[in-house]
Amino acid sequence: MPANDLDSKREALRARLCGLGRVMVAYSGGVDSAYLAWAAHQVLGHQVLAIIADSPSLARRQLADAVAFAREQEIPLEIIQTGELDRPEYIRNDSQRCFFCKDELFTLMEEARRVRGFDAIAYGVNADDQADFRPGQRAAKLHFVAAPLLDCGLGKEEIRTLARNAGLRIWNKPASACLSSRIEYGRPVTRENLAIVENGEDTLRELGFRQFRVRHHGEIVRIEIAPEELHRALNPVMAAEFIRIFKALGFKFVTLDLEGFRSGSMNKLLAPEDLIKRAR
Repeated sequence: MPANDLDSKREALRARLCGLGRVMVAYSGGVDSAYLAWAAHQVLGHQVLAIIADSPSLARRQLADAVAFAREQEIPLEIIQTGELDRPEYIRNDSQRCFFCKDELFTLMEEARRVRGFDAIAYGVNADDQADFRPGQRAAKLHFVAAPLLDCGLGKEEIRTLARNAGLRIWNKPASACLSSRIEYGRPVTRENLAIVENGEDTLRELGFRQFRVRHHGEIVRIEIAPEELHRALNPVMAAEFIRIFKALGFKFVTLDLEGFRSGSMNKLLAPEDLIKRAR
């Protein structure tokens, strides 16, 4: 994209943020929400409060890094405890799981917004997210949550470029959805299953892999490694290490997905009617 086009979008974002007044930003520490929180703080100063939802579906490493980034940038931050794991409709883990997660988050944020006198809530959905299956976006619309990045037409790579130009260390941070997204649809989301996934991914990170997913299919684990890193995984020594690690976590069968890492691969298992049905 030409620099002047990106500059125009950046200025449009600043104008959009100015129009929000006092704003709470739903913040996860990923590139999109981190850039949005930073940009809002640049424009609105202490009229911004980043809110991060802490629950077993958020990896401890991700939480710690999100808190560290906010401190580095002096972005006001508050951690709230969300209770999606107390909601049966979330635990059952059907195609609408993300709706119930975001509904829990935005319900709590809306209560806090009213009590504390903020004018708006914003979150970091971007233009590229429109091409994926994301029921959480419907929850955002139901709660009238602003989407400044989307409103300005900013896509993922543009946001990364803006973050890099601003000198933000998170500009090339690997994408990382919540831990629940690693558990196959229909298998209950439990604290135990989330801990297994988190432990497995922590170990892969310790082995030096950068972009990956541990997909939980009951007795089977499906390991996705980024295509550019697959060569390190495709050797007998590393295969033996994978077997040791994941059988110790309770899996009976350990598999390496030869297609490599791709975001939202669990959605490929959904029937067409699951992709369009509405949560009840």
